[in-house]
Amino acid sequence: MGDNHKMSNFRWMICSLLFFATTVNYLDRQVLSLTWKDFIAPEFHWTDADYGIITGYFSLIYAFCNLFAGKFVDWMGTKKGYMWAIFIWSLAACAHAACGWGTVQLVDGVDSVSAMRTIEAGSAVALSVASVSVWLFLGCRCMLALGEAGNFPAAIKVTAEYFPPKDRAFSTSIFNAGSSVGALAAPATIPLIAEHCGWEMAFIIIGALGFVWMGFWQFLYRKPAENPRVNAEELAYIESGNEAAGSDKAKAELEKGIGYIRAFSLRQTWSLVLGRFLTDGVWWFFLFWTPGYLSDQFGYKSSSGMGMALIVTLYAIVTFASIYLCKLPTYMVDRKGMNPYEGRMVAMFLFACFPLLALGAQPLGSFSAWWPAILIGFACAGHQAWSANIYSVVSDMFPKSCIGTLTGIAQCAAGLGSFCVNRGAGELFTFAEKQGAAFAFLGYEGKPAGYMIVFCYCAVAYIIGWICMKSLVPHYKRVEI
Repeated sequence: MGDNHKMSNFRWMICSLLFFATTVNYLDRQVLSLTWKDFIAPEFHWTDADYGIITGYFSLIYAFCNLFAGKFVDWMGTKKGYMWAIFIWSLAACAHAACGWGTVQLVDGVDSVSAMRTIEAGSAVALSVASVSVWLFLGCRCMLALGEAGNFPAAIKVTAEYFPPKDRAFSTSIFNAGSSVGALAAPATIPLIAEHCGWEMAFIIIGALGFVWMGFWQFLYRKPAENPRVNAEELAYIESGNEAAGSDKAKAELEKGIGYIRAFSLRQTWSLVLGRFLTDGVWWFFLFWTPGYLSDQFGYKSSSGMGMALIVTLYAIVTFASIYLCKLPTYMVDRKGMNPYEGRMVAMFLFACFPLLALGAQPLGSFSAWWPAILIGFACAGHQAWSANIYSVVSDMFPKSCIGTLTGIAQCAAGLGSFCVNRGAGELFTFAEKQGAAFAFLGYEGKPAGYMIVFCYCAVAYIIGWICMKSLVPHYKRVEI
């Protein structure tokens, strides 16, 4: 048999592009969490509540934008839609670097960025600097949210275009691992850039990576049937498990979208909404607050060797464990004969048990900071495996023509859940720190008690989410539009 009959594997090149886009996405998102506590907060006199405002409202705007980002991707198409998304978020990432300059221009009595550090803490000028800088950073985060909202709807739509149903969870887990790799690379690079070049350069250098990615996407991406790098054998494999591509029903599916009223009338939609709303805040909490937690509880700055080692270890566990776990649904389908939805739900129940390990983070932290890092790592690995499969549930239950819309709705719910967790955590930590010994929970006092409360929610959120999803859609049923 000649080489021309061997199946090409260009779908994995596309998957690698999705992986790198998601990596850049999370690098851009992590710059603030790795610089705020040790570099930005002293300069702008921020409290935990100030940081909670920024992360919380970023999540809220991200949620709102996701509601329309999926629809935009369905309308614009994956190629142009993805290009616009990464252009906007890369520009926004770079714009954070100007927030210090902007604060100097807007606050009377401040002559330079360096002078802000010397202002008396708690003074009227310090409060003014904190307030103005929070709003400037929040403006940049809103622009970042607008662009980043397009990443997952576009990536999930591309995955549905380039992979058959049985491989979608695995391919999704690979590109979704970009979030872990981004979070893994961030602590090894961003604090060092901030330490030696200033926190502003950390935003600029990391933000510029998105513009590089745009060149590769423009050159390599086309739909499978139109891509000269995809041969007939690979195209046939991509279409396997789908309805006959030439049928009238399949052709109609490619054209017909879904309206919001129709979408929200479906139990399948609400299953996705609750599954994301209840759980995504957990991931974003650990993403945004872990560097601050290690600094507060153990005294390890994000730029210190130990601080970087702890965070790198955490996300190394997340990256490799989540990819391995995501092979489970394929095993359920190929070896156990389950349909993709049934296999995914069995696997997701197992993934939902991993975050229970977060209950041990605070108690074992009394022995070593390595215990919280390791336990949070495995909890987040469970989240990433859960997340990859809940993304794939969309393509299991809905036609390709409306995957972007439904993914956007699910992402909106995820952002709302994250807003509640991050905004609440910021207020809780500030309140608990002020109350000191007067605030107690499960044997912990002050701020440690606040962390324990949030860890308890993180531990049980996935079990509750799984129960909600299974109750709403107990058996596989594909949506007809």
